[in-house]
Amino acid sequence: MIYSFKGHIPVIHESSFVHPLAAVTGNVIIGKNCYIGPGAAIRGDWGEIILEDGVNVQENCTVHMFPGKSIVLRESAHIGHGAIIHGANIGKNVLVGMNTVIMDDAEIGDECIIGAMAFVKAETIIQPRSLVVGNPAKVIKEVSDEMISWKTAGTRLYQQLPADCHESLREVEPLREIPKNRPVQEDFYKTLEEYKKEKKE
Repeated sequence: MIYSFKGHIPVIHESSFVHPLAAVTGNVIIGKNCYIGPGAAIRGDWGEIILEDGVNVQENCTVHMFPGKSIVLRESAHIGHGAIIHGANIGKNVLVGMNTVIMDDAEIGDECIIGAMAFVKAETIIQPRSLVVGNPAKVIKEVSDEMISWKTAGTRLYQQLPADCHESLREVEPLREIPKNRPVQEDFYKTLEEYKKEKKE
């Protein structure tokens, strides 16, 4: 659902897809080829939220801030299932892992990978290409070319997903029996560990 708030109406590029079960409110600008999953809440009621081109905000994520703030999720930022971004800026081509929390005035540099369930404290500055894990979150090493290549490929899938959703996502009544010709799901993307093994072979 798309909601206006105090005169602010979200601006969403036509190539992007906001799931009907997501909520985008107020002062929000969403660029090209962005995907907003079901259960996501992007609340521009107290401040401005900008999603640059190719950003995905997956199921049950929250993006919000304190009053008067303006935050940006830069191009190709990838916000994993259940993550919370509260008043933080996310750099270009960053991966924020599932159920991670990033607090106010934190700055995440370009091409960082923030591990699942990390807690990034307020006002933390993370340098580009950092691999960050834990609670409280700590930089443990630099992101390798191999890791960023894997991340970028995964984000490309989400950048294609809006077009696929516009084309084929429909609300339907469920089938009552499994059809004999039920399509088989393609195996077109590997976990990081599978990706590493495949490259060695």
